[in-house]
Amino acid sequence: MSPALSTQSVRMHDPQAGVRNLLVNCAQVRAGDRLLIAYEPATLGYFDSDILDDVSAGAASLGLDITLRDVGFAPTHSELPAEILGELDQFDAVLFLSRLGDQLRFSDLPKGAKFVVCFALNSTLLGSAFGTADYRAFVAAKTAVDRVMIAARQITVTCPKGTHVQGRAPDGHVVATDTSSVRFPMSVFSPVPAAGFSGRVAMPGFLTGTGSRYYEDYTIEFDGPLFAIFQAGQLTGFDGAAADVAKANAQYDRVAARFGLARNVVHSWHAGIHPGCGFPWDIRAQYERWGGAAFGNPRILHFHTSGAEAPGEISWNVIDPTVVVDGLTLWENGQFHLDRLPEGPDILAQYPCAAQAFAAPDRNIGLGDAG
Repeated sequence: MSPALSTQSVRMHDPQAGVRNLLVNCAQVRAGDRLLIAYEPATLGYFDSDILDDVSAGAASLGLDITLRDVGFAPTHSELPAEILGELDQFDAVLFLSRLGDQLRFSDLPKGAKFVVCFALNSTLLGSAFGTADYRAFVAAKTAVDRVMIAARQITVTCPKGTHVQGRAPDGHVVATDTSSVRFPMSVFSPVPAAGFSGRVAMPGFLTGTGSRYYEDYTIEFDGPLFAIFQAGQLTGFDGAAADVAKANAQYDRVAARFGLARNVVHSWHAGIHPGCGFPWDIRAQYERWGGAAFGNPRILHFHTSGAEAPGEISWNVIDPTVVVDGLTLWENGQFHLDRLPEGPDILAQYPCAAQAFAAPDRNIGLGDAG
């Protein structure tokens, strides 16, 4: 196993350090392994072309046998393309530089090859602390958070705009469930089932999709404050100006009818754990990218709604959450305090690159208020 990447050995904005972190620490490939890179063209406006170039060059320098496949983009992909399924036995790992990987993250993927989904959308993000801080540090952080979440007797989520949610994971939920593919960077903990939670969630001025399926009017905006009210994991209504309430209800009606979903189910929630996860674009020009990349920032906690299976089709995004677990404040106004978990100090000591990311978090999530 390679040594932990540290800020002594990697420079900020060093894409090749991010490539090594992705391929060695996350995908765990070695010289001679066969890697399939399933990418979508930069002309589609989601992944920039530089990341494909940098990952390909880095993979070659590691001695990997690389195959590139243009998988394009389809709004409602639900399974691997037949041409990839037919050749999976030829590869040790499949890396998605495409939305397809995100769309399939809760699907049953074939056994054998390791599937990795990359949430760094360009080489700037890959070479920042988001991509270069050791992947294993955040796997350890995720595990530490999962442990306290599934054992908690009471969890409270609040935010400056008026969110107030309380509850707990159901009895017997002792094994945290997560995606069938591997995220890179690891940037959220396992979803907490929402059936045991109730309260009100302040919308940040919009509703947007979850990256599972894409559809017309994927994001809708509101003119004023709007709250989603839910009880025991079921949406019961919205509170706000009549026009905004009508708009939100119409979105739920339309999306649920289109995909045959359980309209009012609030499935689960989780928050960002990666302080290096910045979003350098204006959210209003990049909603789909925002939903697919910014969620790992600790300033964002999101609920999966409208659907009885993760991740649903409509997300509620809480900005600058405070999360208190059995009296312990782990998120405070959008800052994740890993050091407050029992394992936290040891993780930060073992991975100084992660410690530096926590010491200087990227607060830019596209809202113009990074502060």
